[in-house]
Parts: sequence; structure tokens; C-alpha cells
Amino acid sequence: MRRMSQESGKRRRPQRRVSGQVQREVMQLILDRRLRAGAPLPTEVELMEILGVSRNSVREALKALQALDIVEIRHGYGTYVGQASLTPLVDGLTFRTLARHDGDGAALAEILQVREVLEDGLIRRVAAVLSDAELDRLESVVTRMEEAGRTGRRFPELDREFHEALYGPLGNALVPQLLGAFWTVFRRVSGARGWHDDPEPELTARRHRDIVTALRAHDVESAQRALAVHFRGIEARAAQESRGVG
Repeated sequence: MRRMSQESGKRRRPQRRVSGQVQREVMQLILDRRLRAGAPLPTEVELMEILGVSRNSVREALKALQALDIVEIRHGYGTYVGQASLTPLVDGLTFRTLARHDGDGAALAEILQVREVLEDGLIRRVAAVLSDAELDRLESVVTRMEEAGRTGRRFPELDREFHEALYGPLGNALVPQLLGAFWTVFRRVSGARGWHDDPEPELTARRHRDIVTALRAHDVESAQRALAVHFRGIEARAAQESRGVG
């Protein structure tokens, strides 16, 4: 009996597992229980019992998941399911870009290329579903760009608003999040390097106007060409700034 008791005690003893495995198990628990963002997670003690691991293992896993925005630790209140936002992606890409040894321009060009491929593939789809009201909204944004451009004012937030509004009709929640992530990385790197937002705001406004005009005419090829010209302009500005020109 004593031997059986000892063996039983060994079985109940928390298992030693690497942090990554415990993280995956916590994520699987969230999925299995269908917990939504903001829902409370079991307490540390409960997680220790459920997963069969030590308190330190639970805490390490939760801290790592908090960094990924998968859980939210509210000190004094408990741990909750996080928003699983793209903030970790933004932080990682920003650091990766600033840490590149071959220059910020090359790293930014890679990010812009991925964003262009994404938008080029989506613009054909959105052209088929854009309503007159949605085109009017895009035109309104461009009009505000033009007004700002005439006075030499830059309009980074209007640029972001335009691209998010352009693909909103697709009803894909991930698209504006991804576009916003790439936009934020570009802005963070520009700010860290002290680059100008846009040395030619009037030209930028005109390029956005060309996109809307083509979409209004249901000319998808022209819309794609206008989008490509817009991205060539962004890439050229980034290259100039990274060389200290502009």
C-alpha cells in the first residue's frame, strides 16, 4: 500500500515541460472551451491542476502569451483572453526593419512589396463590389487629401483611411488589420529615422484620385496600374530618405 501511495504521489507531482509546450496547452484550453476575448481564464492554481505543471511554468507561459496578446493579465483581478491583435507582428517587423544591417530602405522595400501584392490581388475583387456610396466615400477622402496638398500639408492619416475604406466592402476583418500593421511599421520606422512623411503631398493626392477614377469607370486594369504607380512613388521616397536625399 505504501508503495502504491508513493507511486500515486509521483503521478500527481507537476510534470516538467518546456515553456513552449505549456503555452500551446493554454491556447488549446482557450480553444477547447471556446473562450472569447475578455473571458476569464482559470486561476493559476486551477491551471496548475489542469495542466499538471508548476506555478512557475504557468506564470512563464502566461507572460509569454501576454506578449503575443493572446492573454491579458490584470493584476489583482486575474487573467483574461486577449484580443490576439497584430501588435506583436507590428513590433517584430518594426524591430526587424530598424535592426537590418543592409539599410532601412531595403527592409522597407520588402514590407511595401508584400503590401503591394496584397492590395493588387484585392483591388480586382473590391472593384466588383464597390457601391456608388462607397466610391463617394473614397472620393471624399481624396478631396480632403487634395485640399491638404494645396496648402502643403501632409496627410498620413487620410492615406491610411483611404486604403482601409477601399477594402472595407470585402467584409474581411483581417485585411484592414494587415494593411494597418504594414502602415504602422512604415510610420514607426520613418519616425525613428526622422524622415519626412511625404515631400510631395499634391502628387500623392493625385495618385489616389487616379485609383478612384479608374474604379468609378469600372476599369480594373487602370486601377491596378494606378495602384502600382502609387507604390512606386512610396518606394522611391523611402529609398531617397534612407540615402539622406529629399
